[in-house]
Amino acid sequence: MKNPTLDDILGRLHELQAELESEIDRVLDEKRELFRYTLYQGRVRFEQSIIALQRAQRTGIWAYLRSARLGHIFSAPILYSLILPFAALDLAATIYQHICFRVYHIPRVRRSKYMIIDRQHLPYLNAIEKFNCLYCSYANGVIEYIREIAARTEQYWCPIKHASRTPDPHRLVENFTDYGDAEAFNKRFEALQKGLSVIKDKG
Repeated sequence: MKNPTLDDILGRLHELQAELESEIDRVLDEKRELFRYTLYQGRVRFEQSIIALQRAQRTGIWAYLRSARLGHIFSAPILYSLILPFAALDLAATIYQHICFRVYHIPRVRRSKYMIIDRQHLPYLNAIEKFNCLYCSYANGVIEYIREIAARTEQYWCPIKHASRTPDPHRLVENFTDYGDAEAFNKRFEALQKGLSVIKDKG
């Protein structure tokens, strides 16, 4: 059953989301001009004067290590060991969608949209900081990538909202049928599956 108030709120939310995306793009353009860098074929290019200025603000590796807290040093092996399960998830999800999404006729998620690895170009970071940023960029990119794969899978196989709302549901949840609405589920299940054939990546 449709809820006019909820539909109206969702409609306004989509409009605000589009407005937000436009504003973010505008602010990013301003930041690029302010910090004197451009993007060319996905690569960051700083002006030479800015590179020299930022390098002067870089903390040397030995100074960085000397100021590090012991807790950070001793916990580092645990932190970095997670690269293995992240890589395994990345590989497994990629294999899964390349096989199963073809069978389900679901457009595959473009992995490259979620793997934004660009912080290594920042001259004010030392080698350790650059490595940490690479690691965080990859790990969070994997999570976003898998989240979108899982969302499309959920809409295909179980497009039903939960009885309780999670803190940050994925973007496809609003398409799902209400919890307990058997009639809507039976009527819309096939349409929701077919609707995925024209879905696009966000952004």
